[in-house]
Amino acid sequence: MPRVPRQFWLVSLAAAVIVIMAAAAPYAAKSAGPAGQQALSPINNPIGPAVISIGPRVLAGWAAVVISGLLLLVFLYRRRFFIMLWTVGWAVTGLSMLLASREYGQEFLRWLVYGLSQFLGIVAALLFVLSADAYRTRPRYRREYVLILVPMMLWFALAPTMLQAAAVFAPGHLMIAAALLAAGAGHLLLLRQVRLLGAAVTGAGLIALAIVNAWVAISLPSPDAGGATKALLTSVVLYLITAGGMQLMTFEDMTYELRRTNKRLEHAQTRLRRMVITDPLTGCRNRHFFDEIIGRELQRHRRYGVPLSLLFVDIDRFKTINDTYGHDVGDAVLKQVASFLLSNIREADYVFRWGGDEFLVLLSCTEAEARKRGAALEVAFTGSDARTMPAEVRLSIGCAEVREDAADVMSLVKVADGRMYENKRQAAS
Repeated sequence: MPRVPRQFWLVSLAAAVIVIMAAAAPYAAKSAGPAGQQALSPINNPIGPAVISIGPRVLAGWAAVVISGLLLLVFLYRRRFFIMLWTVGWAVTGLSMLLASREYGQEFLRWLVYGLSQFLGIVAALLFVLSADAYRTRPRYRREYVLILVPMMLWFALAPTMLQAAAVFAPGHLMIAAALLAAGAGHLLLLRQVRLLGAAVTGAGLIALAIVNAWVAISLPSPDAGGATKALLTSVVLYLITAGGMQLMTFEDMTYELRRTNKRLEHAQTRLRRMVITDPLTGCRNRHFFDEIIGRELQRHRRYGVPLSLLFVDIDRFKTINDTYGHDVGDAVLKQVASFLLSNIREADYVFRWGGDEFLVLLSCTEAEARKRGAALEVAFTGSDARTMPAEVRLSIGCAEVREDAADVMSLVKVADGRMYENKRQAAS
């Protein structure tokens, strides 16, 4: 059974908030005010059936609740922490709007709840700020954050009871605007890391909401002013645009992660492939790779007439070196010989480690040219200034050309091997 994720308690919190708001919905029907405060109140119409009027704050609140519910479903499918922060942020936004939409009998209670709704709006905006950071890495929370939020909550809750809405109306909307602006900028900055269209739409929507809140703080004298309805309806539209961007960003993130996973798999396959076809000590290709490509090279040789020759290379006195100096020196000799061969052949040719101290070179040339190149390699290796190995180390090389009618290349390898030993005997005599 899979382990419950650490952020599961946040899911429970979001679900509890939604249930509480749903239970509070019937009470929101009693709200009324000049800024469209009246919500869900029937209007008697003698001509037709009763018409239900929904206040803009109620509409905005329930829009945020629906968005939160949809994102909660997305989170249950896609367990990413930034989605959880979005979910809680929209739930808190909905709670803030629904609290402000109610009509309270006592003036003290009315301004207390309004101040709390403003504070919740700030908290929701801060959650959106955290969500932008949480996309890249899980944010760390400090105790100082709580020490800042607690006095702020006390001010927004108590100041309106003495100074009415003016104490928290403009400051609250300006703080919400600042937080939303930071959240929008954070989502737009994600474009520098990942090319997600959803991040651009989300960032633009949050910045537009910040502009609306700033306009409300600067242009409207109170929350019940006539322009509040227009601002709230505009916010509902921006809610939907921002939520659409978040949904798009979620699915783009899944695609982006899938692409990254595929790239990691490709790199892993490339490394595995390199390990399978490469000799780990010398870095040359191994016999497995020779068996893999020799058929293709023979086909190219027969079809296009490309000349093909083999050089069989052996290190003289290698057993004596191992016995005298040890296997570490022997391994160093093998590495230096391999490096010499790799640096002195063309990129189109191949160097294979064939056995303990034997190498096979596959060349695209005739036997005469291969013989010249083999002799040149022997001389160049003997006179190399970069040698750091015992002086008695020499190379013996034999060659053989692949004929058009060659049916088995291994027989040619034996021919090149025999010529190598003949060359070794001649050099010893």
